[in-house]
Amino acid sequence: MTSPLPTAVVPRAPAAAAGTLLRLLRGPRTLVCGILNVTPDSFSDGGAYWHSGAAVWRGLRLIDEGADILDIGGESTRPGACPPSVAEELDRVVGVIEQLSAQTDVPLSIDTSRPEVMREAVAAGASLINDVRALRNPGAVEVASDLGVPVCLSHLLGAPSVMQDDPSYEDVLVDVVAFLRGRIDACVSAGIPREHIVIDPGFGFGKTFEHNLTLLGSLSWFTELDAPVMAGLSRKSMLGQITGRPVGDREAASVAAAVLAAQRGAKLLRVHDVAATVDALKVLEAVEG
Repeated sequence: MTSPLPTAVVPRAPAAAAGTLLRLLRGPRTLVCGILNVTPDSFSDGGAYWHSGAAVWRGLRLIDEGADILDIGGESTRPGACPPSVAEELDRVVGVIEQLSAQTDVPLSIDTSRPEVMREAVAAGASLINDVRALRNPGAVEVASDLGVPVCLSHLLGAPSVMQDDPSYEDVLVDVVAFLRGRIDACVSAGIPREHIVIDPGFGFGKTFEHNLTLLGSLSWFTELDAPVMAGLSRKSMLGQITGRPVGDREAASVAAAVLAAQRGAKLLRVHDVAATVDALKVLEAVEG
């Protein structure tokens, strides 16, 4: 594995990296998106890769394990999380993106809802904006349109600090599909090409255990929105409720959930355990062709 660069780096052009990502999204394979949390408080691995050197090392390791994309985030969105300042979030992610973009051709995603972070991250080499708030923050959709890179729109009920306080829906499947359809339309109206849009039903973001199971069981509904579907089930609390295992012992359950999502049409799987997920997808592809 290549060691992190100790000196100044030159990030690759965002347009070229975005083109690579779009080709992957149009390809036949289910893609694996490795999670890289540069935070002290994320629910699963908060603090493990908080410093830039450790984060770059971890990112390169995930690539070695087979990650097609890396998703880099500087704000924890776990229930009850306290958001960092814009300056803190920028300090956490920009240097990591710069170093990784100089050392790999694997597309990099920035997990943020803040327009200021979107701009700096794309300038540093990110080629996907992954926003759990679906570009609803003031100025976010305009900035994303201006930057010209693909976007992932996720469903989130409420703010992360309160999203698990008794979430309710008339019909969770109908409501989430309708929300994402509306956000796709809003993004297209703002000038974002439809082929640049990815959607995510937002497992665990303002959903009960039963809501999450319903969404996973009927994930194929989301493919009717004519956008690639990303599923982020890795180590989530619903898997803990099913297995009784703590966060660090949910690899097997996470891989099983990832395979179920792939069978139901997910194009991207956002995971912590890249190597195991890649192997599981190879078995699925060998059987199903």
